[in-house]
Amino acid sequence: MLGLLKLLALGFALALAFATWMVMRRLRRPPRRTYGWAVARNVPGDPSEIDEPREFTAFQIKLGGVACAAWDIPGDASDGPLVVCAPGWGDSKLGVLARLDALLPFSSRVIAWDSPGLGETPGTCPHGTREPRMLLELARDVRTGDAPVLLYGWSLGASTAIATAALDASADAPVVAGVVAEAPYRQAWTPAFAVIRGANLPWRLNGPLAFALMGLRLTGDPTWRGFDRAIHAARTRCPILVIHGTADDICPYADAQAIATAAPDATLIPVAGAGHNNLWSDGFREPVAGAVADFLGSFAVGADLDPQRDPIPHQPLH
Repeated sequence: MLGLLKLLALGFALALAFATWMVMRRLRRPPRRTYGWAVARNVPGDPSEIDEPREFTAFQIKLGGVACAAWDIPGDASDGPLVVCAPGWGDSKLGVLARLDALLPFSSRVIAWDSPGLGETPGTCPHGTREPRMLLELARDVRTGDAPVLLYGWSLGASTAIATAALDASADAPVVAGVVAEAPYRQAWTPAFAVIRGANLPWRLNGPLAFALMGLRLTGDPTWRGFDRAIHAARTRCPILVIHGTADDICPYADAQAIATAAPDATLIPVAGAGHNNLWSDGFREPVAGAVADFLGSFAVGADLDPQRDPIPHQPLH
């Protein structure tokens, strides 16, 4: 009997170890959205292939020792801000294509970036642990002249943009003038649970174990202490526009509320009925694009940059 129990215990331990490894592998190696991915699905693969084609320059930049792929897309407003975009988990710089018609009329340039493990940038996804320093380095490297630098991120990219703005706020010469955060989240495991659940993989035991091991590897702490993006938001000193669907089942709307409440200067735009991935479709596009355009337009050279301004026609939280 004892031998059978030992055998069952060994089998359970092996199954748990395998399930934990599967979760870690899935989360660290998200699907790649590359040009080939777009061609296979007959969708635009770069700015020259959208309905209103745009010129762009593809380039690589070494950030944190990683050769990152990016696009430099000229905007229509010579006096507008430079917008640096960070994608969500499983997305890439391709994600900016749906947003260009809202960004380019009010921007001098748009930089779209593939962070590590996403799109055409090598490596594994660091889940917001390395990206803030890399994004800040990118923003400083691509900035020219006096154009304000805005960070624009969605999901993982939104989380990264908020942490980047907090990091920049402590610098002697801050460069980040504002942040647009679409569907942000507070804790690293929040969207991960939904991703694993959506893939029909087990989570209850192996999920927390996987995140503890990932936390040790990526942050040195199995609890991911200090990751909470509401804490980072509280350290920012620039205006933040938070856009979030009220029906988001990946990153809860309550996270956006907490982040916006914690930030010294934030405006929260709730998009009634929108989910996590359809803010730019399904009838939600117009109000989202309008909010983004108004926010960007307020950063044109010579515009009123009083931090107490209300840049868009919605009631701010502060």
